Amino acid sequence: MNKYKLEITVFLSGALTMVLELIAARILSPYVGSSNLIWTTIIGIMLISMSIGYWYGGKIADKNKENDIKILSNYLLIAAIATSIIPILEILFIGILSMLINNLIIVAIICATVTFGIPSFLLATVSPIAVKIKNSSMDHIGATSGKISSLSTIGSIFGTFFAGFVLIPNIGVRNIILGSSILLWILAFYLYDRKDKKYYALTFFKLIIIIVLNFVGVLLFNFEHPDLLRDVDSEYSRIWVRQIDTGENIYKTLQVDTGLESYINQETGEMGATYLYYYDLFEYYNKEANDALMIGGAAYTYPMHYLKKYENKTIDVVEIDEKMTQIAEEEFGLDKNNPNLGLITQDGRSYLNYNEKKYDTVFIDAFKGLNAPFELTTYEAMQKVYNSLNDNGTVITNIISAVEGDDADFIKYEYSTYKAIFDDVKVFQVNPNNSDDEEQNLILVGIKRNGNINTDKEKEYGELLNNEIKDFTSDKPVITDDYAPIGD
Repeated sequence: MNKYKLEITVFLSGALTMVLELIAARILSPYVGSSNLIWTTIIGIMLISMSIGYWYGGKIADKNKENDIKILSNYLLIAAIATSIIPILEILFIGILSMLINNLIIVAIICATVTFGIPSFLLATVSPIAVKIKNSSMDHIGATSGKISSLSTIGSIFGTFFAGFVLIPNIGVRNIILGSSILLWILAFYLYDRKDKKYYALTFFKLIIIIVLNFVGVLLFNFEHPDLLRDVDSEYSRIWVRQIDTGENIYKTLQVDTGLESYINQETGEMGATYLYYYDLFEYYNKEANDALMIGGAAYTYPMHYLKKYENKTIDVVEIDEKMTQIAEEEFGLDKNNPNLGLITQDGRSYLNYNEKKYDTVFIDAFKGLNAPFELTTYEAMQKVYNSLNDNGTVITNIISAVEGDDADFIKYEYSTYKAIFDDVKVFQVNPNNSDDEEQNLILVGIKRNGNINTDKEKEYGELLNNEIKDFTSDKPVITDDYAPIGD
């Protein structure tokens, strides 16, 4: 194995670089979200750091005629320490900076640079230094360079798939950080070829430091978030479950990225989010509605309310994240065995594309805070919803947007898109006391054909119906799969 220790180091360094990139999004998501712009920022910063690392590594390799192995070992050791500091920086740097600076992109750039840029830079120095070590003469520099680059790239591919499909959903980000920092320490120790007693003592002392730094990060996180019941990494999201005591009520909440997705009153079991009650308008707009589809389950607070209130009606819930459904059962009281509940673990758009079942109502609640999966917002997606509805059926969607002003693009794009498909479209302002230029919960209702108004429910839902924005208009174009400026 000693014969291939450089190749092993290059492969694992490439793998760990991509592992860092994936966990960067998980670490940052509760503070800045995980929108397309945030992902773009993370990838851009990592590439910049790696580019500088490649350049610097090549420069160091040419400058030092001897001891290249020692330099490489030291860089890996520094990378191990820099990686082990990430949990501490999450609390003492990322968390604080996200509160001080209002611009999420600026926060993401600074945090990604400071927290993940340094270890990415150090790992990128490995390849050029390895090329120099493997080929001290210039006879086969091209072949050696190609081999090293190929191994680094293959390692990156392996790291991407292994972290995304295996590590993150099964062992979580904090264990990955600990494992990565220890693996880097092992590589540094493995590479160094002039070990003596002093080296052994110093290196094992550094291992203790690495483990302690990871442990301190966990303690700081627990101290900073005493109300956090669960911190879960699924295949799709970082999920926080909290217990919040307002003094008057105790709520259990579910947070994905920066968005509060669901919360319930722990004493009464009632939904905490006011906007969810607007979904009940389905029985006003179609008095014969019985079968419902909900895209986006989160903590399943509305499906549980629906099943309790409408004992003879059915609801299918499409939730892409199986772990979210598990948390809903374990923490929020979801009864998965209810015969009127259908659980579908699938992407919402994918389900709509192939669905042949007809529903009377479609609820859409799949937007994470201010982030919207664009594929559920387009003309093509709404056409699929329209086709999934029986005559007089309704689609009711929760949207976070301003009514007017610079932050009103989302609702205006969606209103234009719904108007292009549905026979009648209505917009409700959940809290009419909010300023029109403030981002807030808005309810968009699309009605197929003429609807089937239940006049007996007019008094019951009069307060909600009075919050309709009757003069709402939009100057935005219809959005499509080809052009969807949504989710940034």
